[in-house]
Amino acid sequence: MRSLLFVPADSERKLAKAVEVPADALILDLEDSVATANKPRARERAVRFLQTCGLPRERLWVRVNPTTSAEHADDLAAIAPSRPGGIMLPKARSPEDVLALARALDAHAGGQGGADEPIGILPLVTETPEALFQLGGYGACGPRLAALSWGAEDLGAAVGATAVREADGSWTPPFEMVRNLCLFAAHAAGVAAIDTIHADFRDAAGLERACRAARRDGFTGKLAIHPGQVDIINRVFTPSAAEIERARRVVDAFARQPGAGVVELDGVMLDRPHLVQARRILES
Repeated sequence: MRSLLFVPADSERKLAKAVEVPADALILDLEDSVATANKPRARERAVRFLQTCGLPRERLWVRVNPTTSAEHADDLAAIAPSRPGGIMLPKARSPEDVLALARALDAHAGGQGGADEPIGILPLVTETPEALFQLGGYGACGPRLAALSWGAEDLGAAVGATAVREADGSWTPPFEMVRNLCLFAAHAAGVAAIDTIHADFRDAAGLERACRAARRDGFTGKLAIHPGQVDIINRVFTPSAAEIERARRVVDAFARQPGAGVVELDGVMLDRPHLVQARRILES
């Protein structure tokens, strides 16, 4: 998943428009973008969208309310039988929250989605201070865990930060650290790392810079809050023809010398990490 677009589930207009957006995943939002009074309506519309939109289920995700919310159980009861591709879990405090969600999905009729089609889970793992001290344990969450992502706004509010970004748009040091911890936690768990939103949806140049930095560092996709962001995200996170050709040549160089730990290509010595990266590019 390169691009994951949030869509407020209480908005018929935005849901209808989202069908035409080339996002790799749509995240029907029942949480932050929906006022409390509108949450029952959002559930109903999300269920109807899941059942009638005609999109492949792997593209359809739902952000439920946190496990600590009174809305959480109602969200799962409404959504799980419609078998979305996955659930985004906000404000995950620890791997135990993911395991609890997995158990709840197991308990709901249709929640398993078939032996080969479980509903995935994508937790937002940095939105509470205590969550930062649990990031190393997500590898034990089982096959439902699809990716990890992060967010700064809720965490900033929790610690009383007056800003999470510098004047130039870069993250302040505490939140740059949080970003990096999520990146390494995802790779330690063996799942994709998804970068957080770029909040200024009119800032195309800033979004592109953020995407390029994220891909450079090891993120494989990015959350979006506006349809206009999707094309930029998809383009940046798609390997170029030159990258693919280079990766093929690296793989071929190692294939020609299967017993070698180091090979030479274009006057450069390459070792196993280069092979791992080349294979990752070809598999993306």
